[in-house]
Amino acid sequence: MTSYGLSDAPPCAAPLASVRLPRHPLPANACDSHLHILGPAQNFPYIPERVYTPVDCLLADYQLVRSYLGLARCVLVQPSVYGPDNRVLLGALEDIGDAARGVVVLRGDESHDDLSRMHALGVRGVRVNLVDLKAPRSQLPREQLQHLADMIRPHGWHLELLMHVDQHPDMTAVLAELGVQLVFGHMGYLSRDVADYRHPGMKAMLALAKSKSAWVKVTAPYRLADQPGYQKAADVTRWLASECLDRLVWGSDWPHVMVKTDMPHDADLLDAMAEWLPDRGQQEALFAANAATLYGWPP
Repeated sequence: MTSYGLSDAPPCAAPLASVRLPRHPLPANACDSHLHILGPAQNFPYIPERVYTPVDCLLADYQLVRSYLGLARCVLVQPSVYGPDNRVLLGALEDIGDAARGVVVLRGDESHDDLSRMHALGVRGVRVNLVDLKAPRSQLPREQLQHLADMIRPHGWHLELLMHVDQHPDMTAVLAELGVQLVFGHMGYLSRDVADYRHPGMKAMLALAKSKSAWVKVTAPYRLADQPGYQKAADVTRWLASECLDRLVWGSDWPHVMVKTDMPHDADLLDAMAEWLPDRGQQEALFAANAATLYGWPP
């Protein structure tokens, strides 16, 4: 498959001819904790300030991936190209039912009843994108985060943070005071120019996880580096698993909108993760048990 850049339209799923089962079967009740549904664009327009424009990547496309990977549960995460327009995500939650959960983006002025309606559909978290490609943040937006935390606390939701944790080694001063569970996307989204995965920012994220205040999504190995075999991601995954296995959840990051090299196959990504953590107990925690706890399913 060809590679593409941010301004190009990425493919959304492996063609039928290339569908194949992973070599490592998943445990019962396995969950994909991070995926996006996109489109139809003609019905659900993207925001003007987006950093990429995808092709339609519909629920039916993802259901094929979910089927051949052997996933029982999934978590839909609001993509940045929609901003706070959650209609696609909420519609998909309604279609899938209790096997799905959702993480939305909020404007900040939603009512308690608005959030209750989302909760009934399966929403369990709010995503905050703190990655600014044009002007990286020097400080975390304390007031914004606290406001959102106060809104969602009555519903038992979490804050999912898309951020380069290495840019915020002092994050604990803000995040530990919010009073809600935190979820860090993409293993902390370590910047590509940071070679040492034990950076102070990563250690701060780990400290929050070990204090039972945070979870870490083990997703998107291609976001950390382009090197063959995703060695940097493998090192990070093994380190996190050795320190806080009970706070890790796995996700596919389908449809891989930020890949800048050849499009990976979802079965290969899953197999790589299973090979990095070969113990069946590790896999049970990563792929199934932890997600049930975080997103509120029966074990």
